[in-house]
Amino acid sequence: MKYVAMIYGNQAKWDAFPAEAWPEAIARQEAFNRKYRESGELIGAYGLADAAAARLVRREAGAPAVTDGPYLETEEYLASFYLLDCDSQERAEEIAADMPFADNDPVELWPVLHESAADV
Repeated sequence: MKYVAMIYGNQAKWDAFPAEAWPEAIARQEAFNRKYRESGELIGAYGLADAAAARLVRREAGAPAVTDGPYLETEEYLASFYLLDCDSQERAEEIAADMPFADNDPVELWPVLHESAADV
């Protein structure tokens, strides 16, 4: 079963993180990524741009209508997401709890209920 694990953040959180702590934080995250890629349970890990770079795209009269995003009026926004392939929900929860910052911030875990066929 596949799961999406999501981490939320905001600019104030990133600004408050000491610059000298970033190299260690990135190394811890890369070690996590490597560990679960090697186990075959991490399909992909994706860090997203700051919310200021997000765009909302709608269709108006058959053409894209683009405005600044994100859609939600909230301080927190999706900062990164991970696609997991696990034998059980319990295993997905174990992996989510192993994320480097899970002791400080929760990881949102969603089952993926539908996957489009790869040959379409």
